[in-house]
Amino acid sequence: MRKISFINMKGGVGKTTLSTNVAHCLATRENCKVLVVDMDPQFNATQCFFSGDKYFEYLKNKGKTILDLFQESVVNISTVDGVTEAKSFNYSDIKPVQILENLFVLPGNLNLHQIEIIAGTGKENRLKKYLDEINQTYHFDFVIIDTPPTPSIWMVSALLASDYYIIPVKPDPLSYTGIDLLQNIISRKKRDLDLNIKCIGIVLTIVEEGTIVFNKCMETIGKNKLLKGLLYKKYLKKRTDIAKFQLNQQFILDQSKDDVKLSLTGIVQEMIKRIDDDEAKQ
Repeated sequence: MRKISFINMKGGVGKTTLSTNVAHCLATRENCKVLVVDMDPQFNATQCFFSGDKYFEYLKNKGKTILDLFQESVVNISTVDGVTEAKSFNYSDIKPVQILENLFVLPGNLNLHQIEIIAGTGKENRLKKYLDEINQTYHFDFVIIDTPPTPSIWMVSALLASDYYIIPVKPDPLSYTGIDLLQNIISRKKRDLDLNIKCIGIVLTIVEEGTIVFNKCMETIGKNKLLKGLLYKKYLKKRTDIAKFQLNQQFILDQSKDDVKLSLTGIVQEMIKRIDDDEAKQ
């Protein structure tokens, strides 16, 4: 089981679009069994798999979400059930939702922000323990974790559970100049928490080829040996139809133009190769 967090400290960089479409491509094109974990309290990844009505129906039927993994006994204010008292569950009770034959999701929950986790209490390790336990039943090939765009306990929990991380970056100065900050934050977490996690690359997203901003970004990255080595050969171009597809729980491989599909499959294949190469060195 290969566990990968998609992470960036800046919102609006296509992180969720990339993570959910990579998961879908792994499941449908690479014949891998994949679990998507939505760790972002905004639960955007969940909305790529559930319509609003379907999600509320799922909650109404007591379906489990990431919230169940961390809460003990809290007063839960729900738009579906009103005020209820939630109880903790065994890991085995929190079953992911099967979306396709090889694609499963542990949905997010807007109420995740209500849970307070103090570092050092052990709760930040729950995602890691949960994945290890349920994998004895599901035998996933990949776990894709969509993280929040903030240095929070949820990000720490995702990093603790992951083997690798990918940085999606929009090619504008504010996005790519923040890579060093992100790497420094993760380096500190690796030192303080004894993490064994590796960066397997930077993927450019929302790309507008030929623009001054894009050309400047490529020039800047090209001068930085570290960033140049991390950069994937393929990138996701800006397409307004991709956002429309997501609103209808459709993916790049379902509807997009051939060039975007080729870019996505190229990213996925390069990601797999980078992981294979890293594991071969171990």
